[in-house]
Amino acid sequence: MRRSAATTFDSTLTERLTARLAGVDADLARRYPGDPGTRQPVHTVYVPADVVAADTVRSWGERALAALDEHAPDAEALAAALGLPDGPETAAVHDRVRAKLAREPVEDLRIDFEDGYGHRSDAEEDEAACRAAELTAAWAADGGGPSFVGIRAKCMEAAVRDRGVRTLDVFLTRLLAAAGGRLPAGLVLTLPKVSHAEQVAAMAEVTGEFEKAHGLDAGRIRFEVQIETAQAILGPDGRATVARLLDAGEGRVSALHYGTFDYSAACGVAPAHQAPDHPAADHAKAVMQVAVAGTGVRLSDGSTNILPVGPRERVHAAWRHHHALVRRALARAYYQGWDMHPAHLPSRYAAVYGFYREGLGPAAARLAAYAHGEAGGAVLDEPATARALSGFLLRAADCGAADGAEVARLTGLTRPELDALAGRAG
Repeated sequence: MRRSAATTFDSTLTERLTARLAGVDADLARRYPGDPGTRQPVHTVYVPADVVAADTVRSWGERALAALDEHAPDAEALAAALGLPDGPETAAVHDRVRAKLAREPVEDLRIDFEDGYGHRSDAEEDEAACRAAELTAAWAADGGGPSFVGIRAKCMEAAVRDRGVRTLDVFLTRLLAAAGGRLPAGLVLTLPKVSHAEQVAAMAEVTGEFEKAHGLDAGRIRFEVQIETAQAILGPDGRATVARLLDAGEGRVSALHYGTFDYSAACGVAPAHQAPDHPAADHAKAVMQVAVAGTGVRLSDGSTNILPVGPRERVHAAWRHHHALVRRALARAYYQGWDMHPAHLPSRYAAVYGFYREGLGPAAARLAAYAHGEAGGAVLDEPATARALSGFLLRAADCGAADGAEVARLTGLTRPELDALAGRAG
């Protein structure tokens, strides 16, 4: 017979506490909704608006495959090029990289109207914005483009503000018309060179006004913010400015992207040392990471400007450098980065696939033990770690490092069960 537990407090205490903390509960739920439950691309490719074309994605894939076939035609050559062990896992990575380059070489494409495009006449930029919109609509309609695509317009600084807003307006207006009155699901906009929260608020106003003008749902248009200035990280009062950017976006900020070269230059880093692994970059991304934790806002690393071109020794050296940077970023939970050249794609996917495949078995075993209540393992995991393990496996499946069936076999869990354990909506 169970005994009745003696207590001191009655229910009125918890009722008072609930009333007292109601505002806090609501604020935490609003600010920290958790993972949005959507796929995050492993990279973003930037292509200037004057050169983007209907065959850009296919062309990047063909050039990437040509580089792979020339400089690492098999698993043994890839292992030698990247300094990896030559074995079954490297063979699996090579096969998957090759298949990815043929199937989906570019996951996220940003048509660039900023640094990569420069200053043109208004008529020329208007025409380029219209063409970008038509390409985006066509890719969405026939499924022949990247899963994520959009533009990076000029920033909200005084000198280019009018042109940036006009390009956004022209692009979105033409895209809406070309797409039959509905914006594509994978649409992404990027706001560069943010140095003050009010610039993010201004972008939120622009997108909100567009929604009102066309009868779109409020909040339908979201955007990324590029962190390229020191002021975006630390304000004059010593506070972390980057957290204020999220509030200023009124729920529209979808990601923060680190800008390697602008940020490094702003901090006085000499050009020879401007890289994603510089201490100044590590500090900025660490602040960004803490600011977005739990908010559902994604984080992206920057790029390297060392291109895999020229003779084989130079290509291999550039691949090893890029591969190491991507692996370093993944270990630090920066799951996305920029790629500047088609020949970066082999080392990008080799690093991503190697990272996930090496961790696939151990992560699946730990999650299976946790989910099925098995005791006696070498690691005792808690719910927070189970979320991380599930998130790891879902990312592996989303990018093609593993198959859904493979993850299900290793864990004994379905995709909805993995989503639930990861805290995703599913």
